[in-house]
Amino acid sequence: MSLKKAFQFKDRLIKGIETEGRFKISVVKTTEVVRTAVKNHSLSMLNTVLLGRALTASMLLASELKGEERIKLQLEGSGPVGLISTEANRVGEVRGYVQNPLAELDYKDSSVSIGEGIGIGLLTVSKILYNEAEPRTSTIEIIKGDITADVAHFLAQSEQVLSAVLLDVSLKDNGEVNQAGGLLIQRLPGATDDVMEELHHHLLNLPEISKMLEEDQYIDQIMQKATEPYKIKELDRQPVHFFCRCTPDRFKDALSLLNLNDLKELSGENQEMVCHFCGTRHMVTKQEVQMIIDSAQARLN
Repeated sequence: MSLKKAFQFKDRLIKGIETEGRFKISVVKTTEVVRTAVKNHSLSMLNTVLLGRALTASMLLASELKGEERIKLQLEGSGPVGLISTEANRVGEVRGYVQNPLAELDYKDSSVSIGEGIGIGLLTVSKILYNEAEPRTSTIEIIKGDITADVAHFLAQSEQVLSAVLLDVSLKDNGEVNQAGGLLIQRLPGATDDVMEELHHHLLNLPEISKMLEEDQYIDQIMQKATEPYKIKELDRQPVHFFCRCTPDRFKDALSLLNLNDLKELSGENQEMVCHFCGTRHMVTKQEVQMIIDSAQARLN
């Protein structure tokens, strides 16, 4: 792929609204986001698909926020994956991790489904919004464990918005990420049941998003195909990337929250801390640890 084409097909999100205001749509390409997650966390194929879908869903839901407002998705279940946690904001930053990155299923069993990776559990969605001291949090039972159905169920139950969600991560024969992306269509007050029913049937026959991306159809074309025959007005577009704001200073701040006795147990040794979200290792030197201990001691005097 040429540099020009690679730039044109970078991970991005596009947002639009039907010209008569009956529904809105967001489409996102997350191929490099998912590839970065695999590189950071050495994911199994199972986790590549599940975390990839969760990252894509987080970015689609974040498209409804403002500025640096954030949304967090957490799926925790009885399956071998354990926990999946993702976070995204409106400016296109998305990150995430899984509790057991090497977890896999026994695919020799023909009855096994990808949802068994998460199993029985809960989906929790938290929104961190401007001018609100506490996050808005909703929790529902996981109904399928494939991420797609669970996010759609959350929107219907907690947000009470009729929505269509497509999340797609395809893999090459060697297990590498081929393409990843998704779309979200949400009903607006002006929509009739007939409009939404027509969209629903249309989406059932829509090619897989990864297949369209593989054929060099970009998010603009996917948005048009997903909403035919309706006309869409583009509202916004933005780049999307796997990005984590962890820094050594943030880890030092986290250490400073420990009680004095716990801090003293760390005295005299360097402390290596690993970010769950991106896998970056940060070193806090023994001198810096001692400064944190001295500061905690001073607060008690």
